Amino acid sequence: MSNKFRRHRLAIQSSGRLREDSLEYMGSLGAEFSLADDRRLIQACQSFNLDIISVRHSDIPRYVASGAADYGICGINVLAELNITAKVITTLPFGFCKLVIAVPESSSMQTIADLEGERIATAYPGSLERWLQDQNIHAAIIPIRGSVEVSVELNLADAICDLTQSGRTLKAHQLIPLVTILESQAVLIQSPHASKPFFELIEKNKSYVVEK
Repeated sequence: MSNKFRRHRLAIQSSGRLREDSLEYMGSLGAEFSLADDRRLIQACQSFNLDIISVRHSDIPRYVASGAADYGICGINVLAELNITAKVITTLPFGFCKLVIAVPESSSMQTIADLEGERIATAYPGSLERWLQDQNIHAAIIPIRGSVEVSVELNLADAICDLTQSGRTLKAHQLIPLVTILESQAVLIQSPHASKPFFELIEKNKSYVVEK
């Protein structure tokens, strides 16, 4: 099927903190979806010529960059970690968080210079590596997929680099932020292969029908 007649595709998080906010945002634009069967990874929109594709958060930029999806909603932190340059259509009023380096409350590390030679556990090794290079700091990066905070308690690392929103998880593990290396929020991105700009396809307070 040619791009001219293919339904447009929007990639969103399949599960996690951005999914519901993404659906609410699309609903505010007038998009109507039948999401009764959450097992379906592709859901058709009844009001626009658009399908929602539910995928892993970290895969969204790749789907959009390749043209497999025309648009996507993801966090700035994911774009930064993958080091993918995408066309950001607009920032969105949700998904606010920070990528921070945190150290134990009892640690002697007080400045970023004190990170020299230390072990830092993180689920964002790419972002951390680039920041350390910019700061001319040499530290051991320990990639971990989840539960990064516990790595210090288990003596796997001396510090962590992870996302935080309220700071409650850090506090629960007796960790305090040393420095913020990235401010993040949700963004709407568009593929270079998209045949139509997003807001030409969807405009608030206008009626649409599915293209045949």
